[in-house]
Amino acid sequence: MNKLEKIEVNYKNKKRYRTDKLPIRQPLFLTWLIWLLSKIALKGKKYKIEKINMDGLKPPYIMLSNHMYFIDFELTAVGLFPHRMNNVINIDGYHRRPWLMELIGGIATRKFTNDLHLIKSIMHVVKKGDVVGLYPEARYSANGTLAYIPESVAKLVKLAKVPVVVVKHQGNHLHTPFWDYKRKRKVPLHTKIKKVLTTEEIKEKSVSEIYETIINEMQYDEYAYQRANNILIKEKYRAEGLHKILYHCPHCHTESKMNSSNDEIYCTECGKRWRLMENGLIEALDGNTEFEIVTEWYEWERSEVRKQIEDGTYSFTDDVEVYSFPRCWRFIKLGSAKVKHSIEDGFTLEGFYNGKPYRILRKPLESNGLHIEFNFSRLKPFDCFNISIEDDCYFCYPTKSNVITKLSFAVEELYKLHLTRKNSH
Repeated sequence: MNKLEKIEVNYKNKKRYRTDKLPIRQPLFLTWLIWLLSKIALKGKKYKIEKINMDGLKPPYIMLSNHMYFIDFELTAVGLFPHRMNNVINIDGYHRRPWLMELIGGIATRKFTNDLHLIKSIMHVVKKGDVVGLYPEARYSANGTLAYIPESVAKLVKLAKVPVVVVKHQGNHLHTPFWDYKRKRKVPLHTKIKKVLTTEEIKEKSVSEIYETIINEMQYDEYAYQRANNILIKEKYRAEGLHKILYHCPHCHTESKMNSSNDEIYCTECGKRWRLMENGLIEALDGNTEFEIVTEWYEWERSEVRKQIEDGTYSFTDDVEVYSFPRCWRFIKLGSAKVKHSIEDGFTLEGFYNGKPYRILRKPLESNGLHIEFNFSRLKPFDCFNISIEDDCYFCYPTKSNVITKLSFAVEELYKLHLTRKNSH
């Protein structure tokens, strides 16, 4: 069998947005303006910003933050003021406003790609004496716990040789869950800003030790935070959308047949129903409660995907509608295509545009995660996933329903599997 080769999309205009441009230094008046707008946005919300080991710390330093919703940026801007910061921003954040993102000092990248220019831009900011803002999960947390972070983050810290500050937000996922981001819940927010590594410690520690420190300091669990602080979420719609991440029924073991309404989540195949209680615990309305905690159900689903990968039964094929994003002013509709995701080959996306075929390939080791979006209204208000390569992005709307969470699990688990294979050789 001949090895498949990549075939470029037949664009009439082959120009791409240049992510290799060095970021500008954020103008001081914008630092003040961002702080003011963030304060206004946070007005009416109950929040607390706590600082630890931050006395006397001045830029340059690297800021690492967990990521749950846009409010993360606002809290961080208020907490680190008056230090100006260059945030690493995914390319879709530049949609129709690249001039603005460039003006505030944004560092453009495409999620889950090997972006060597990104390292150069980060080092540029450090040398200018400013703060680099990194959200190393590179995605909104789907279930309110820390997503996979590659060891390359620790290698970057070792290279930069500047202090590391961890910003850990709590309550943000409960306030605006990724699976129902259009409606807010009344939840107190707590942001902890902590210097976790000094320049001297970075010089002394190995990359693995730096990595361990970062992971330990960034750990969070939103539902544990809810229970520990006796937070009650009384909104009647508190479970709506939860089926998007809890897609696998633990009772009849059917996938992608879950749904939700108000405070309940249920399986349309077997009919079993569960209620998301005000305290964040799950309770079956009838019979055994398989999982009392959202995160336990979520991680069980991951383990089921891992089993399918290990026994060789995992695969995904679907017809998708594709929109690409080579530049920043508009998405380009490429039309219908066929996508495959397999254990050995990763993603294969094949379609036609401007009368010629294209084929996009993404091997398992080329992406440690998958950019997924629930109700991605910027294009169409439906779920989609984004296959990014170094100079383009392909937003794919699947025909099959409620599959993107499983697909994201598979990408992460295949990356870990292939990385283990590579390191064992």
